Formats: sequence, structure tokens, C-alpha cells
Amino acid sequence: MRRTTRKTGQPNSTSVNSSAVDLFRSASSKASTKELERINSLFYSYANASSGLIDPEGIETLCSDMEVDHTDVRILMLAWKMKAEKQGYFNLEEWRRGLKSLKADTVSKLKKALPDLEKEVRRPSNFVDFYSYAFRYCLTEEKQKSIDIESICELLNLVLGSQFHAQVNSFVEYLKIQSDYKVINMDQWMGFFRFCNEINFPDLSNYDSELAWPLILDNFSLKARLVGLHIA
Repeated sequence: MRRTTRKTGQPNSTSVNSSAVDLFRSASSKASTKELERINSLFYSYANASSGLIDPEGIETLCSDMEVDHTDVRILMLAWKMKAEKQGYFNLEEWRRGLKSLKADTVSKLKKALPDLEKEVRRPSNFVDFYSYAFRYCLTEEKQKSIDIESICELLNLVLGSQFHAQVNSFVEYLKIQSDYKVINMDQWMGFFRFCNEINFPDLSNYDSELAWPLILDNFSLKARLVGLHIA
């Protein structure tokens, strides 16, 4: 019977592969740790020392460093990416979530990530969520369920103005002259987005008030048909 012998000094292929994987994991883990450290350090450079949060002043400073106006819609998109819960504030967990996802651990990288972030948000599969988030983000008081007309007009221009310019202009004009509504709720907010996507504008030829539209949109459509609203 032939005896099998193994040559000594020859590395086992399994152990070689295993060592390579371990080295890769170790290097990847170290890189990830360093990235997180930089993200944390960046957070604390903008955070308020007493609250431990990036507050409105910190956000304005961040915007200045990125050379982006603090009213730019991409700042709202950044808040959406972080899943920030409180308007004008970022906590460390939200900051980490957003910047890790954007692969940004410096101000320069964060600025360069904004165009791709905007493309991501503009995808139809994401935009509905972003549009809904924009409303919730502006609910600044506990148990608040609606937003005043003036703020809604600003938010509509910010979020939808570039996409549905004529519809937004006409609806904002209507909101400013009507006296039946002092606030807008989520159902009305989402209804207007559906209106923009489904209704022929400006003739409103396929608008049917018998369908399940919020009453404010019935009133808006009737007003637009009867007297006309400026289409800009």
C-alpha cells in the first residue's frame, strides 16, 4: 500500500485564502474606523458644545463652508438622507447615517456628494418619500399636524417649484387670496402632489371633483376655471 506524504514547507491553499480574507477584513475594518472618526470629528466641529447637536447656527456655518445657501433644497435633501427628526438640528446618529451613506467624511466630499444626492431624491421612487418627509420635517411642535399657509407656500416653492412651476405658482396665488384655510394638513399636501402628477394643466380637463380629492383642491380648481389664475 502506497503511503501518501505531504511535502513540508508548502502552504495549505485554504489557509492562504483564509489569511488573505483576514487581512482584507482587518484593513477594511481599520479604514471604516478611521472614516467614522473623521465623520465624528466633523460633527463636533459644527455641534453646539452645550447641546451636543448641530443647531441652526451650526447648519448655517456648514452651508457657508460648502458654499451653499442654507435655503437650498439640497440641505433639506441632506436632512432627508440623515432621516433627521427635528427641523434645524442634526444629532450624531443622524449625521453618521447620512455621511456614511454619502461616503463623505470631509466638507469637500460632502459638497461634491450633493449633485448625486439630488439625483437620488429626484428619482420617482424616492421623491414621494422626500415630499412627504418635507412636510413632517416642518412639524416643529409636539402633536402638530398642520402647517400655516405662509410656510406651506415657501415649502411648495422649495420642493416642487422647479418641477411643477406653473401649478405651484397658481396654487400659491390661490392660497394667498383665499380665506377658508389657515393651515394645510398632510392629506392636502399629498393631494396637491397627486394633482400635479395626474391633472392636465392649465385646462384641468380631466379634473373630476366627484373623485376623492381634498376639498381645498376642488375649491382651487373651481376658482381657476371661473376666474383664472396667473400661469407663470
